[in-house]
Amino acid sequence: MPLSPEEFYAHALAAADEEQRLPLSRMTEWDISPFEAEGLRVSRLRPPVVPDPPRHGEDPADCRSCERRDEGIWLDDHWRLTRVGGVGVPLALMLHPREHHDMGDLDDDLAAELGVLTTHLTRHVEALPHISRCHVFRIGDGSAHLHVWLFARPEGQAQLFGSWLVVWDDLLPEYPADLAEADAAAVVDALVASYGGRRGPRAD
Repeated sequence: MPLSPEEFYAHALAAADEEQRLPLSRMTEWDISPFEAEGLRVSRLRPPVVPDPPRHGEDPADCRSCERRDEGIWLDDHWRLTRVGGVGVPLALMLHPREHHDMGDLDDDLAAELGVLTTHLTRHVEALPHISRCHVFRIGDGSAHLHVWLFARPEGQAQLFGSWLVVWDDLLPEYPADLAEADAAAVVDALVASYGGRRGPRAD
């Protein structure tokens, strides 16, 4: 059985200093870290708050993603794809179910579609010039409506390898929107050809 919130907190504090700060992670010593360990310190570990605060869209009537179910750069009967603007990587996309679902309540058919769609999108993003990898993330702490992130990692930028990519994305200057839009259009065209669906009316 997993530790309770209080037990988990006590377990973590046993490794912390007198200010309730954990030691820097091994990840900060990796050569892909965006931060130099010298002068960097960990935030104080705060005690648990139970229950978790509600996420946006716990009530489907208030869900912004549901309001936009017909918007995106690509759609089919069950899914929609949007381009995320203002990012530092060459392209960031987000895949959403058109109906109100989270990952755990997808039925087997939708779950299978998600797997196939994610694979097609990964292939098409990685087929873009100067893109080496498509990183796929599902986190889900901010919104109750499932959203899967796809980040294009630029070729040759070895510091952007792995799990630090999303942090580097937040540090990098905004990638030129016209280039990202053109690459997103190429991905959509390839997706329509390989999987089906249609171009959407717009990105959001």
